[in-house]
Amino acid sequence: MSIYTIIGIAVALAMDAFAVSIAAGVYLKNISFRQFFRLSWHFGLFQALMPVLGWSAGLSVRHLIERADHWIAFCLLTVVGISMIREAFGKDDEEKTRKDPTKGSTLIVLSVATSVDALAVGFSLSILNTSIIAPAIIIGMTALVFTITGLFLGSKAVHIEWLKKYADILGALVLFCIGISILYEHGVFPN
Repeated sequence: MSIYTIIGIAVALAMDAFAVSIAAGVYLKNISFRQFFRLSWHFGLFQALMPVLGWSAGLSVRHLIERADHWIAFCLLTVVGISMIREAFGKDDEEKTRKDPTKGSTLIVLSVATSVDALAVGFSLSILNTSIIAPAIIIGMTALVFTITGLFLGSKAVHIEWLKKYADILGALVLFCIGISILYEHGVFPN
């Protein structure tokens, strides 16, 4: 898998973290260094660890599904993309909570919620027999940078609903394009 594909996956996965961090930035308005650090560290860490967990789970079943691995990867990426589009048009409950989103159980819940898609991507990478170390690092670092950027933009922006919605949609489209690329690389489409 090329570095460009891995970066595309990382950017797509970071869109959930980006959208949530924009909402957190809007809610917090004046963000301290500790809040920047806590949210970006946790989002980056969870985004890096989830693909490793998915990849590890995929190792145990890879030999059973090798002939259809590219279709499974495509389907998983498509399901994650559809979920992201659904979230873009759904109501955002995180905005309604009155807790500091960079502390306690809220931080953990948001970290898991924004990184669960990475679990499926890690599983896909495993069935495609791709190493996980570089992708996990790139995915985690990308989420960290996108979270910092989202917090900053959210704290500065007043009307950002359109930005959150389009970030999730863009992430979904990137995942779908990567799924099509995987099918193309495996010769599904005639030349």
